[in-house]
Amino acid sequence: MPQSLVAVTGATGFIGHALLQALIREGWKVRALTRRRRADDEFTQWIEGDLDNFDALRSLVKDVIAVVHCAGQVRGSSLEDFVHTNVQGTGNLLRVLAQQAVPPRFLLISSLAARKPELSWYATSKRMAEQLLSDYSNLMPCAIFRPTAVYGPGDKEMSPLFRATRRGVLPMVGKPAMRFGLLHVSDLVAAVMCWLSTKVPVLGTYELDDGMPGGYDSKSVAAIAQDVWQRPVRCIFLPAPVVSLVATVNLWAARVLRYAPMLTPGKVRELQHPDWVCDIIPLTKALPDWQPRIRLREALPQAI
Repeated sequence: MPQSLVAVTGATGFIGHALLQALIREGWKVRALTRRRRADDEFTQWIEGDLDNFDALRSLVKDVIAVVHCAGQVRGSSLEDFVHTNVQGTGNLLRVLAQQAVPPRFLLISSLAARKPELSWYATSKRMAEQLLSDYSNLMPCAIFRPTAVYGPGDKEMSPLFRATRRGVLPMVGKPAMRFGLLHVSDLVAAVMCWLSTKVPVLGTYELDDGMPGGYDSKSVAAIAQDVWQRPVRCIFLPAPVVSLVATVNLWAARVLRYAPMLTPGKVRELQHPDWVCDIIPLTKALPDWQPRIRLREALPQAI
């Protein structure tokens, strides 16, 4: 059995792809789940299937020393849309792992949104997925990472916001006093790599952001963008009732036209929440080799 073989779900997504590249650079062998056929290479074996395919999941995790579960649903028009992938899919993977004689260590890439499951269907599903791990914690070493808003090369969610600052505008939803964390994808990947490399598996639930004291607010992000772009950047707070109305219309349109919406009333509630700042001290104690190294000021030119 290869001692450096790790399984990754969501390896074709933003975070999963960045992790895959880092694993290859560090000499790991990777087995990755994919919905469409892909060619293997000397570092990566692709398993065609999804989280509903038990045969594919068994092939994915056979003889691996660790599983990093990055796959997740971020868009949907009902709670069931999120539960199917984020909860049932996670449960399927855990059941397959539990059937092994010696299950590998397991890392769930969750979301800071799980801290407030009442806000949205997405947040609810992430908390439900986390709760599943408690049923398996006596069978395998399990850990949960809750990153805040992750950005970097390949990101499609945060980059439009950063591009707007280059044009001199920072659109926001909520109140000026709300604070939030940010996390560059390379720092999240570095934390995963540290977790994989520990001799004794690190267990528990950990929040991750870039360690900015007190996090960011609209004023500080605008000031950073203004320094980077050398032009005035103005905060524009969109009226919450208008954004909520647009989100409601978008949700109903998605149900009629059968597409997966990002902007929903739940997402608006997430955006308006006053505190998305992390406490990274527990993770830095559990993983002494990890410290976030990239903050927005350094990363903004590449983040667009």
